[in-house]
Amino acid sequence: MKNENKNLILAIICTLLVFFAMDYFFPTKKPEPATNVQIAVEDNIEIKKASDELPVVVENSKEDPVLEIKSATLSGQIRLRGAIINQLTFLKYKETIQKDSPDVTFLTPSYFAYMGIIGKDTDLPDKNTLWTASGDVLTPTQPIVLSWTNSQGVIFKRTISLDDQYMFTITDSVQNDTDKPFFVAFEGMLNRFNPVLEGSTSVHQGFVGVLNNKLQEEKYSSIESKKTQSFDTKGGWMGLTDKYWLAAFAFNPSESDLNTDISFHQKGEDKIFNTHFKTAVRKVENGQHVENVVYFFAGPKDLDLLTDYEETLGIDRFDLAIDFGWYYFLTKPFLRFLSWLYGLVGNMGVAILIFATLLRILLLPIAGKSFESMAKMRKIQPRVMELQKRYKDDKLRLNQETLALYKKEKVNPASGCLPMFIQIPVFFSLYKVLSVSIEMRQAPFFGWIQDLSARDPSSIFTLFGLVPWPIPSILNIGIWPLLMGITMFLQQKMNPQAAQANKDENSQANDMAKAMKWMPVIFTFMMGNFASGLVIYWTWSNILSIGQQRYVMHKYGVK
Repeated sequence: MKNENKNLILAIICTLLVFFAMDYFFPTKKPEPATNVQIAVEDNIEIKKASDELPVVVENSKEDPVLEIKSATLSGQIRLRGAIINQLTFLKYKETIQKDSPDVTFLTPSYFAYMGIIGKDTDLPDKNTLWTASGDVLTPTQPIVLSWTNSQGVIFKRTISLDDQYMFTITDSVQNDTDKPFFVAFEGMLNRFNPVLEGSTSVHQGFVGVLNNKLQEEKYSSIESKKTQSFDTKGGWMGLTDKYWLAAFAFNPSESDLNTDISFHQKGEDKIFNTHFKTAVRKVENGQHVENVVYFFAGPKDLDLLTDYEETLGIDRFDLAIDFGWYYFLTKPFLRFLSWLYGLVGNMGVAILIFATLLRILLLPIAGKSFESMAKMRKIQPRVMELQKRYKDDKLRLNQETLALYKKEKVNPASGCLPMFIQIPVFFSLYKVLSVSIEMRQAPFFGWIQDLSARDPSSIFTLFGLVPWPIPSILNIGIWPLLMGITMFLQQKMNPQAAQANKDENSQANDMAKAMKWMPVIFTFMMGNFASGLVIYWTWSNILSIGQQRYVMHKYGVK
């Protein structure tokens, strides 16, 4: 039973590292979408979709009129040739924390949304069609109607409305006043050239959607390797996600079956990613009118905002656009609670400190048992060492006597394990909250911490900015990671130390003991590039643990 505490602590730390590595390098695998699914089309009509003729970068020329988009949250343009949304800026979000930072630009000529009408037996609008608009500016109080009439006299109308946040409602209608029937289907797609990933690769970026009642996710690298995938759905939503932003089409739950697909195309040096949906084909008899409604969201992945759309528009689990990770059942309530605390105190860093304190109080009974066991272990450590000297040549007897001592003193060496394992999902849930939630983006704390979602910008290897020489990222050790390492070292010193092995033994236990002493240093370097909010949480949690351990040790008379 020698060195059981060091083995236990080492196992816990290794488990923590394994969990982190798995989340970082091997994110949760989601169900694969069913491939090569074809929707049933009326009269077996095969219709070519617009994404088969992939549009190039859509620039606005001087000859092409545009429709302005203006609201308290958005500004942008819709190119009337093709009715393509190819410019969109978020007015409430800045690129950086600098005062003169520009607003976040989202949709561009190389990242655009297109809605189309495809069919047979009549002329149809396409990406080159010049629509006529009922006005010059689209606002939350002023919807715009686009119209186009083909050579047969068929009238096509597209009504675009915008709410006061980030949701467009697009209603396409077709009126057949001719004497012949024809077939139509409605489609939409997102086209993106050369996406730039933000932050850690552990944060999902790429295709995301809830289709056929299942969450579907494909990273850009996965889309590139698979080239094309298709699957069907009734209702749901689909789109492309960045770390903080989302562009997605959402479908009416009562909508008939849709065929959707994601694809990758290489054009020279450009990598083009495309998401596309197509409705079932409808036969439009003479004198008949048909229409299709689809929602288009382009905005931040704000939990309250997404949940509100989920409830008001019936969008299936729209909140899953946020990459909550393995511990969805913890991450989502943590984010809600932190947002609520932030609303009370007005500082997200303070909210994190309050959250850590309340969590410590909640886990007090379990942690208390652990610390009591550690205190008892430390108290009987001299007696364990005596047994090791007495029975150094009889390991079987040593184990028997040690177990008997533990039983007599009611000490369980493994009891300190449970609180650590409980904190592992808590740690990773908070890691996800700080990594992916827009609520944490550019949220300041105090002093030099102006963005809790970014690493601590200070560095001891540049004398905290006094010597601005370039250093490797591994050496970005700021003040908060340093404080975290110090508190981890102090906490380690308070844990019961295992008895020393015999001098003539080159034991594995001694090697472990030496390795354990380096763990605070290793974690200090590892946490240097983590979100500063997470480092602040861990540091404060360590301080609370040290205080609780000191109280329990005093209670049991342990020095």
